Amino acid sequence: MKIVVFGDARRVGALVDDGVVDLNRAYATYLNERRGGSDAEAQANERVPSGLEAFIARGREALDASREAIEHLQQSEAARNQALSPTPSVKLHAPTIYRPRIACAGANYVMHAVGTQAALSGQQIDPEEAYRQARAAGAWGFWKVVAELNGDGAEVSYPGRARLFDYEGEVAIVLGARGRDIAASRASDFIWGVTLLNDWSIRNDMGSGRPLSFNLAKNFDGSVSIGPCIVVDELNPQDVLVETRVNGDLRQHYRSSEMTFKFDELLEFLSRDFTFLPGDVIAGGTGAGTAMDSTPRGPDGFATTERFLKVGDAVEVSSPEIGVLRNRIVG
Repeated sequence: MKIVVFGDARRVGALVDDGVVDLNRAYATYLNERRGGSDAEAQANERVPSGLEAFIARGREALDASREAIEHLQQSEAARNQALSPTPSVKLHAPTIYRPRIACAGANYVMHAVGTQAALSGQQIDPEEAYRQARAAGAWGFWKVVAELNGDGAEVSYPGRARLFDYEGEVAIVLGARGRDIAASRASDFIWGVTLLNDWSIRNDMGSGRPLSFNLAKNFDGSVSIGPCIVVDELNPQDVLVETRVNGDLRQHYRSSEMTFKFDELLEFLSRDFTFLPGDVIAGGTGAGTAMDSTPRGPDGFATTERFLKVGDAVEVSSPEIGVLRNRIVG
């Protein structure tokens, strides 16, 4: 099931054929037509909440009821008229809860890490050796703390302090249950769905080299795009193909199977003495092909701006199993 958040009221829907199904409304219609009774709307509000946070927290019951509603809708013209809207007429938002906590793995794909080191220092390192060093050093990353997340089709404002503005297409997991000190072997019990994420990054103002900085290069208004949907129950997050294009030019092509630290390891590492909540997000990092890892420094020590983003650029992060997350850079 492909879950979306749509419309002015930001209701939960599902992509079905060429339309968006309002799951709460579809389930109420299903109850009315199949079972009768006067409390269909109340039952629907309880079992299939219209808000994403409550929908995720409802767990398996909400998903099973939604599937019943979709099956009924595909057989009932009245139900389709009530709950199905053509995709072009629907505004999709970032499929997230309000202000989710987003943990992002850093340098978690070997070829991205190797390319970045070569670009910044001019030193080449063997990928196998880079992998061994990364595993020995342990996972690291940062948190994204932003109020508004960009969805598919949203415009992304070019940050005022940026000279080198970059994209990072990523696979991310959405958690569906509250948990702390989660063993890697239990990760599947907590992973609710899989989506795409673009970790917009400022490369010319990355802050100090202190172990604990404020990560200003990763936190600014609009620094996350996510979507277009969350795929639930249909996709292995550890085997997703990701491609990123800038103005149609293919920049990134990799699979999430190439991650140095897998999602179950990241969840175990991050949940030590820390409670994750339904709707929280873990992004797995990005593969090779970003502007940073493919732009060597010149003799003057500075990177050329050719491959970095500019106002007017169109960026697409895509996966055959998830869809396309499209954004345009604006001034």
